[in-house]
Amino acid sequence: MVDKTLTHLSWDDFDEHRDPRPAGNQFDAVVERAISRRGFLGGALAFGSGAAVFGAGLMSSTTASRAAGQAKFAFEAIGIATDHEIHVPAGYKSQVLVRFGDALWSEADNAYSPESAVSVEMSDKVFGENTDGMELFVIDGKEVIVVNSEYANPKINLPDAPDGVPQSADQVQILKNIQGVTVMEIAMGETGYQVVKDSPFNRRITHETEMTLAGPLAGHDLVKTNADPEGRTVKGTMNNCGSGKTLWGTYLTCEENFNGYFGNTAEMPEGEGYIRYGIGGESRYAYEKFDERYDLSKEPNEPHRHGFVTEINPADASSTPVKRTALGRIKHENAEMVLAADNRVVVYMGDDERGEYLYKYVSNGVYTEGSSTEGLLDDGQLYVAKFNDDLSGEWLALTPETTGMELAEILCFTRMAASAAGGTTMDRPEWVACNPLKAEGYCALTNNSKRGADAKNAGGDDMSPNAANPRETNEYGQIVRWTPAGEDHAAEGFTWDLYVMAGNPEVYDNVYGGSENVTAGNMFNSPDGMAFSSDGMLWIQTDGDDSNEGDFAGQGNNQMLVGDPETGEIARFMTVPNGAEVTGLCWSADKKVAFVGVQHPGGSWPDGNGMPRSSIVAVWREDGALIG
Repeated sequence: MVDKTLTHLSWDDFDEHRDPRPAGNQFDAVVERAISRRGFLGGALAFGSGAAVFGAGLMSSTTASRAAGQAKFAFEAIGIATDHEIHVPAGYKSQVLVRFGDALWSEADNAYSPESAVSVEMSDKVFGENTDGMELFVIDGKEVIVVNSEYANPKINLPDAPDGVPQSADQVQILKNIQGVTVMEIAMGETGYQVVKDSPFNRRITHETEMTLAGPLAGHDLVKTNADPEGRTVKGTMNNCGSGKTLWGTYLTCEENFNGYFGNTAEMPEGEGYIRYGIGGESRYAYEKFDERYDLSKEPNEPHRHGFVTEINPADASSTPVKRTALGRIKHENAEMVLAADNRVVVYMGDDERGEYLYKYVSNGVYTEGSSTEGLLDDGQLYVAKFNDDLSGEWLALTPETTGMELAEILCFTRMAASAAGGTTMDRPEWVACNPLKAEGYCALTNNSKRGADAKNAGGDDMSPNAANPRETNEYGQIVRWTPAGEDHAAEGFTWDLYVMAGNPEVYDNVYGGSENVTAGNMFNSPDGMAFSSDGMLWIQTDGDDSNEGDFAGQGNNQMLVGDPETGEIARFMTVPNGAEVTGLCWSADKKVAFVGVQHPGGSWPDGNGMPRSSIVAVWREDGALIG
């Protein structure tokens, strides 16, 4: 019987339930060993068992003197909030664009009710649940948003199911349908932006949608199943977290915690890969009880067909999504695409689990606007990042020679390949964002409560403090920044620093108080989503502890902040309802409206009655000026 508590766990807690990690340290001892914030910023620092030593230049570019220039913030920073509302700066307005259960087609009008959510018949005709990464496209003069629906909240989505545990195939089908991806046309109306119902662009892509496997892993024995003996056709994309946009106008959706959808009704198959990816036992949603595809005892290879970056063409609602296996199989957060100096395609990706890795992919072919893009995401080299203590770094190629694995194995078990190559274990690498004005990348390292002297990741790799992840019991997170050698994103070398170390300077006067650009007025924890606006400002979204107590006192609800890469200054722009995370950000074609995702809100937001509903919010300046 499915443990009824599993449906209520966060994905991090679900992984911990599956495979608990030893803490590896005592927090009080860490604090005693840590030196003052002033010492951290002013000179050399050694702390934690790893004794990572940093010179005075660690934060130099980040915390540049205010004399070097003032931040370009076009708003007055706001304070924290602890309520169940949206807050934006003075001179700005916000309005809900779309909520879970809202109709994409006229036939689904009034399909949602707070008492019964949505029926199985209407569940793939409404806006999906738990919005996450999203991008906006202009197609034939129309604005189209493509947005992920990361996961389901069964207690809300199945109000008739005891404790939210599915009791029938129909209830499982509802959960399958409300996750995945939504493609929808939007347009400005008399009261602001609205969804265009019945648009030919509107589409729901679910756990049942047929997809193609492409790249070196396609057709390999590792991805063959009873239903697909050729190993080239897959049903569904799942746990769609972050996103990306290709240079040629398609959408990249990233499959993250796919492991939680698989269980076994009989004997668990053996394999190191299952352990490393947290696969086995009971699933989160009881899929395996009603669909053999999710039962490991019947389809042991099915999990090997998920955990990829999947490409979707928003201009053609009849097109088949393609899973790009050359980009590796991990718990993908997002996919940030840029061009190398010679016009090869580069894609940066984070693997969102404690002690996993930061990756990049470099195509063998070059991109030419208007020409065929065939093979650009199927034929290339995958790398894992290594961060050195001297603020240098290198991208380590994942090849049969460096890993001792065949190419198909590298792409199916990418985590194990990264371990074999010697990558740097990271504090949950999430979104990657690249500055549009210069060659530099940023990665949000959300947190890692298990970072410690004797800690290991799921593959047994060392998770003691290291250069880019210097704090044990890291509840706050940080953002690492790198500049590729020769300002070429395809280069194998780079230099790096920390743009910010989140923390609480009101509670701690040491490294847990954060870096110099964190103050009582802008402090936050757990940076997650990130995106650059066209003016080169970094927008930072959080997914952390919003209890406003203890270590997190004074930090309030989750928030969206704006950072100036030149001065290091950071200002709070938006707060969301208590219980929610901020996730997903894109801008209207004219850059006058920002669209922001609000996932798993608490209370009864946004309707003010009944169940809470994840939503996308439109934010704009009252004077009509640019916002992005």
